Amino acid sequence: MSVMIKESPVSETAMIEEAEKALADISKVRDAVGRVIFGQEAVVERALVALLAGGHALLVGVPGLAKTKLVETLGIVLGLDSRRIQFTPDLMPSDILGSEVMEQDETGKRSFRFISGPIFAQLLMADEINRASPRTQSALLQAMQEYHVTIAGARHDLPLPFHVLATQNPLEQEGTYPLPEAQLDRFLMQVDILYPEIEAERRILLETTGVEEARADNVLQAARLKEIQTLIRRMPVPETVVEAILKLVRSARPGQGNAETDRHVAWGPGPRASQALTLCARARALYDGRLAPSVDDIRALAEPVLQHRMALTFAARAEGTSVRDVVAKLAKGI
Repeated sequence: MSVMIKESPVSETAMIEEAEKALADISKVRDAVGRVIFGQEAVVERALVALLAGGHALLVGVPGLAKTKLVETLGIVLGLDSRRIQFTPDLMPSDILGSEVMEQDETGKRSFRFISGPIFAQLLMADEINRASPRTQSALLQAMQEYHVTIAGARHDLPLPFHVLATQNPLEQEGTYPLPEAQLDRFLMQVDILYPEIEAERRILLETTGVEEARADNVLQAARLKEIQTLIRRMPVPETVVEAILKLVRSARPGQGNAETDRHVAWGPGPRASQALTLCARARALYDGRLAPSVDDIRALAEPVLQHRMALTFAARAEGTSVRDVVAKLAKGI
């Protein structure tokens, strides 16, 4: 994750005015997404929080829960140049990054020209990312962390803002590859998508099987999204929230004096988790109309930020303990 941007001296009045404008824009985004995605308020909130915080998100759910539809809708509503990659076992890194080709001009002179791949987009949908081999998955590592790629020794910057929203099927199936820990750590949040409530499913049934289907409208531009992301990084974080973040993340690591963690956790989250919690807490506060995050934001974000950055011991898995159970207990203690 990138280094925190230094706050510039801005008056409180100007900050409030900027926040009010951002709130109005975020409200338009929420309404536009809500006209297309039904009954997944928590999922939409977490996905938008990840984008407002300037990060990437991993969407995990069984087939048919509108993961792809959500990413497509967010791209349209936020005015981002979007590309989609369908990950398959035979996908190669060059299919994502691009490659150099040799060309010959009229004089017979030969030279290499770089043809950019689909990763050169502002919003990249990595569909079913766990179906590609680790070699192909690793093609995203540099891009997600450093916002550029290196091809044949040459650096190629990605368009900003740059976000990866990856979807993953949690079902154990032949031909899937679990994401490596280094890849998971680069996702700001893991957003679990559950089955919709009956009323939401009734609305889906009625509104998506007719002649006309609801379509997303563009309400924001990429430049405006960058401005909101900068505003979020300038938001103050109370000392109590900083202490809550440090206490939560450090208590999730074995060997830090927490007996419950020592018994259940094989390895815990690193400093990226603290950075992710700080950024996401700011974004969630603004999403809810507040100018500063609270400890409640940390409790609400503990599961999506920490669960993919931890691994349980064999004994804990044998007892039927899940990462969510461990994170929930730790969050109650802050």
